[in-house]
Amino acid sequence: MAGGGGGDKTAGAAPVAAQHLWVHYGARDVFISYASPDGSVAEVVCGALESAGVTCWMAQRDVVPGEFYADAIVRAIDAAKVIVLVLSREAVDSPHVLREVERATSKRHPVVSFRTDLAPLPAALEYFLNTSHWLDASVAGASAAVPKLVGAVKHLLAPAAAVEPGNPDASAMPTALRVPNPPAHTMSRPRLSHPLAALTAAIAVVTVIVAYLVVDRLWLSRPATSEHRVAATLPAAAALQVIPANSVAVLAFVDMSQKKDQEYFSDGLSEELIDLLTKIPGLHVPARTSSFYFKGKSADIPTIAKRLLVAHILEGSVRRSGNHLRVTAQLVRADNGYHLWSETYDRELDDIFKVQDEIAGAVVKALKISLLAAESPRIAPTANTDAYELYMQARASMLHSGASDAARAVDYLQRAIRLDPKFAPAWARLSQVLMSEYEQGSVPFEQARDGARRAAQQALDLDPTLVTAHLAMAKIHFFDLDWGALQEETQRARELDPGDANALRASGIIARTLGRLNEAIGLFQQAADLDPLSGANYKMLGDANGAIGRYAPAELAFHKAIELAPPNGFGGRAGLAAILLQSGQPAAASKAFEQLEGEEDRLWGKALTSFALGRKADSDAAITNLQSRFAESMAYEIAQAHAYRGEIDAAFAWLDRAYGQRDHALSIIKTDWLMTKLRGDLRYRAFLRRMNLPE
Repeated sequence: MAGGGGGDKTAGAAPVAAQHLWVHYGARDVFISYASPDGSVAEVVCGALESAGVTCWMAQRDVVPGEFYADAIVRAIDAAKVIVLVLSREAVDSPHVLREVERATSKRHPVVSFRTDLAPLPAALEYFLNTSHWLDASVAGASAAVPKLVGAVKHLLAPAAAVEPGNPDASAMPTALRVPNPPAHTMSRPRLSHPLAALTAAIAVVTVIVAYLVVDRLWLSRPATSEHRVAATLPAAAALQVIPANSVAVLAFVDMSQKKDQEYFSDGLSEELIDLLTKIPGLHVPARTSSFYFKGKSADIPTIAKRLLVAHILEGSVRRSGNHLRVTAQLVRADNGYHLWSETYDRELDDIFKVQDEIAGAVVKALKISLLAAESPRIAPTANTDAYELYMQARASMLHSGASDAARAVDYLQRAIRLDPKFAPAWARLSQVLMSEYEQGSVPFEQARDGARRAAQQALDLDPTLVTAHLAMAKIHFFDLDWGALQEETQRARELDPGDANALRASGIIARTLGRLNEAIGLFQQAADLDPLSGANYKMLGDANGAIGRYAPAELAFHKAIELAPPNGFGGRAGLAAILLQSGQPAAASKAFEQLEGEEDRLWGKALTSFALGRKADSDAAITNLQSRFAESMAYEIAQAHAYRGEIDAAFAWLDRAYGQRDHALSIIKTDWLMTKLRGDLRYRAFLRRMNLPE
């Protein structure tokens, strides 16, 4: 079914009354072509376009009573200026979609393909779409990609407006579909009214679009196993991002102290500024992971801004001598290097919170953002500067993953709390690092969990609006398998700070745990938008796409994770190998697993791929080795291997062991393709109930 219609349609002459009704209702800007199963996506697209002032025609909504269905569709296509095609597996299989696209191209209407998955195109459909405009919603989901679609359609409806400097519609367009402003030396020339001017503008538009399409088509037509080919598509994807005018990245302030021993303090100041600015409504601020990605690197400001998708950069330095501070800060416009604001603060350490507030206020004022409710002065988290300095040292230690670093952070935080028992952020951080000690295996679960719970609750009692405290409590609920309480805490954190990437990532994890994969993909993509240089976001995005069978977006996300966090990309390399196996390429998967750094990962991969290749003896040897050496850290993975091999009893035995170990990997069991053979067993449902997961 296409256009939302049903059954085969027979063309014929429309009744005169219906023709008059058509004239009465008028032509629409856009005809939306879709297959019936994509009706909900089509409705979202239609609603977004009409909210932007673009009139749409879509069946069944717009068929006039008494009019022949086929005639209505033909008339609507002929009268429309742009065709939007919701392109999916269902659309590919629909003969009606093919007829609509054929009709549209015969009338030389531009077709904007809104691709919701990576289903291969049949030759007939590809013939008609080989010059159409493409927008890919397969990674981010439809809701995240719809604004780009709206921009593309408005651009096609008003191509002349798109080339006029200063036109507001043009500035909102996706970069890949936008015509650059003319050079300054040509601005004074009179604009041509001859048709040649419109033709020149059209050629410029087509040139930009074709360049994008060439990259996109080359990627889709080649095997997605080459790292450099997948990475080559990333600039094209980034080109579709619209950089908000009210956006700023806070780079790590430079330690200019004589002994260069105050880096923890300069980093902490930068992080506090990120936290402050993130809470300003209408201001886009990348998270710490992304902003600090360039620390110690020689990238220039335009490059940094492009990678972080921001229009402005805030940078500075800290020089400390005893209790005296000299803080310099400057706000730079990324496109031309213009300094919007700069200031130097000579203060005592006691004034550090005032300095932070003044810098944040100056940024907001320079960008002409209304603070509204955020204008009320901030209450300092502690009046004790010694406690605050210990807190900053703890934050620096928490950035490292070693057991000694965690123990050092606990010591700093406990000392800070003794100096100021009402220091809520210190309690929240203490909760987080106590759970980290358990994850590292240095503290028993009950001891870590109970201490972390007390600390998180103390932080919430002191400050119920503290996002880090809600996320700390959410982590405890995760290990307690209390999914309802986990959802409440993450939702509250998002309400308090919609720009917090950690809260979005936590929400994505719970969505995947509960089996809501499309929702998880959208949340992980939002987290990646806010924290675009965090490899962890892309690893999770790859996992979620792989779980739903979207292999190409999964590979793209895994490659991005590896690029940002080499060499393993938070497990992205293992994810790539698993995707090859999942997509029916065991030989390639075997080679990929052999290249992994961790011996346990190599053994796990060998147990899987050898079985897939018919080498059961090799698989047996690998799984035996895995069980004898890595039973304490790989219980869930061992259960996966047994399940994949069809050894159901052994798989459940190892799942029980993973459950006893509080293995956090159990959270993926509902969407884990390696567990497919267990799902028909009554023990699987019983295990889900044990995990408090819906069946």
